[in-house]
Amino acid sequence: MQCEFLTDPAEFLRAARPLLEADPVLATVPATIAERRADGLEESPAEDWWLLVRSGGELVGAGMRTAPFGERPAYLLAMPDEAGVVLARELHRRGEDLRAVSGVAGPATACLAECARLNGGRVEVLHHQRLFELGTLREPADVAGSLRLATESDLALASGWYEAFAGDADEQAGRVRGATPHLVRRDDMLRRLRSELVWLWEVDGEPVHLTGVNAPSLGVVRVGPVYTPPAHRGRGYASAAVATTCRRLQAAGNRVCLFTDQANPTSNRIYAALGFEPVTDTVMLQLG
Repeated sequence: MQCEFLTDPAEFLRAARPLLEADPVLATVPATIAERRADGLEESPAEDWWLLVRSGGELVGAGMRTAPFGERPAYLLAMPDEAGVVLARELHRRGEDLRAVSGVAGPATACLAECARLNGGRVEVLHHQRLFELGTLREPADVAGSLRLATESDLALASGWYEAFAGDADEQAGRVRGATPHLVRRDDMLRRLRSELVWLWEVDGEPVHLTGVNAPSLGVVRVGPVYTPPAHRGRGYASAAVATTCRRLQAAGNRVCLFTDQANPTSNRIYAALGFEPVTDTVMLQLG
């Protein structure tokens, strides 16, 4: 089992394409970020890396360490658990201190457990997530309001709701507010607005809900965040906005997926009712 580290996202996309295309829904996170950076829409800091894992010359896994927040968690796709152990040992040999990992549970857990053995610390679970793909869409009826694209004039509102989403999600899942690392940069939000990746549900001209999406990658669009301020919850706005957005995405020929926090029964119930079906479970871990 061998780990190869790359610094060029375009090179990563070329080398990992067979693996990414084999399951583009499962690969949605690294594929989306790599394409954004390869297209020059996002900076690629020198300390970031992209990972290829080979066994006997065969590509068996991929990952990355590109997160700009918290402990800069690595992200691992499906690969043998042994590969996670090999990665931890290679990073230790390189003098790189990895203290957080997210992605497919098996290799992520194996990797951080080995990091703990080598560097000290205790593996803690920040949260469990579930990846869903939309099957047959079931749209809710009789929800007041309509969907519109957010524009640059909505920058302050969108940025504030992106920030509030992470904190509210922590509280709804029973975690301390701020437990999940999150960062919203002004330049990134402007890029999202200019790329028509943020939608608002309005009632009588007042925005009451936000649905964000990511640009298509390998024919897949990942939805998120999905946020309704507390004062407007319980009226079906999230279901209606997500359904309307997804209908348009599917009509354009895209597969649609999203992640949910397994500790939040409300969001899981809403997405199941809309026709989302579970694909796999993922985890976010850190060393305490």
